[in-house]
Amino acid sequence: MRTTLVKKVDMNEKKWFLVDASRGNLGRISVKIANVLRGRHKVTYTPHMDDGDFVVVVNANKVHLTGKKDEDKDYMFYAMYQGNEKRFSSKEMRTRRPCFLIEHAVKGMLPKNKLASAMLKKLKVYAGETHPHEAQNPIPLEV
Repeated sequence: MRTTLVKKVDMNEKKWFLVDASRGNLGRISVKIANVLRGRHKVTYTPHMDDGDFVVVVNANKVHLTGKKDEDKDYMFYAMYQGNEKRFSSKEMRTRRPCFLIEHAVKGMLPKNKLASAMLKKLKVYAGETHPHEAQNPIPLEV
């Protein structure tokens, strides 16, 4: 039995999925989003090809974190100067950049190669309930 690998000409049309982040935990939502972006939910999944679909995430500012991660989990930024290390808790990041929590978690779950940047471009995250992708008729994704 031979393994069938999908070629670029055999790829299907990309679908659009809608995820409501207020209905689940950050890690569990991120796993589902990463799998859809990679195309692992399809029968024709090929690891070296970008066959994933688009994902629109709404209510990113209402995503749940378990335990005391809102206060304890830190995000560190460094600007290449001595002593210029800045740390922000999840609670601060939620107020400053609400979309960052989901984007950062999903990015860590994607492969560490050139495909990851192409997959991340298919992720659209919005803090509120509205999004400009109504014309694509996104299918609700259960999380």
